[in-house]
Amino acid sequence: MTLQAIDCLGVVLAGGLSSRMGEDKSQLIHQKLSRQKLSHQNKSVNSSVRSEMSMLDFSKQLLSDAGIKNIVISGDNHEIPDCVTQAGPVGGIYSVLAHYLAHSPEHLQPKALLILPVDLPLMTASALAQLRLKGELSNKATFFSDSQNQRHHIPLYLPNNAFLSMFLTQAFCGKKTHTSSKNSSKHSSKNGPSIRSMLENVPHQVISSQNSKILMNTNTPQQWQQAQKQF
Repeated sequence: MTLQAIDCLGVVLAGGLSSRMGEDKSQLIHQKLSRQKLSHQNKSVNSSVRSEMSMLDFSKQLLSDAGIKNIVISGDNHEIPDCVTQAGPVGGIYSVLAHYLAHSPEHLQPKALLILPVDLPLMTASALAQLRLKGELSNKATFFSDSQNQRHHIPLYLPNNAFLSMFLTQAFCGKKTHTSSKNSSKHSSKNGPSIRSMLENVPHQVISSQNSKILMNTNTPQQWQQAQKQF
């Protein structure tokens, strides 16, 4: 079988400290209420079915439902640990690409990433599919703005190109690796650039979200409770 490069690699960012939440955000339970039609004595009956899964599994399912076949989890407790400690979302992106560079030849590197943080409980697969489509058509990094024209830099469709490679190389050149700084404090300062600064260095575009609530992230117990009311 001939190996081929991955057209679009799904990446769930699950490496945050969850300090404001007070517990691991990836393990929060997402509850979804759906309606199903059941047949009973030749009659159609509407029934409500509640499904439960962790936010990590929910995020993976979203990417899968959006048409992504290859999905990885970025974070120290997951399959691709951080190369650099306390480096934020960009550090997670760098770690994923470094992992593939270390394990696959150059011609088999992912052509693009579809990046989803683990704290978007109202996100939809259709929105992610739209993000990917717009990004692939333009070959640009693509992210949403909401109804107030506020930019939300993730979720993000991100082409794996020379612009990105140059930025990441410059950003993390000389940074301590995870293994050499494993004793660093969890409360140490951030060790990587922001998503915004990364996007300023790559071709990008912003598209309007048709539903701003899908962009609501949950960093605190109060935000999580607010989101739960909308499941």
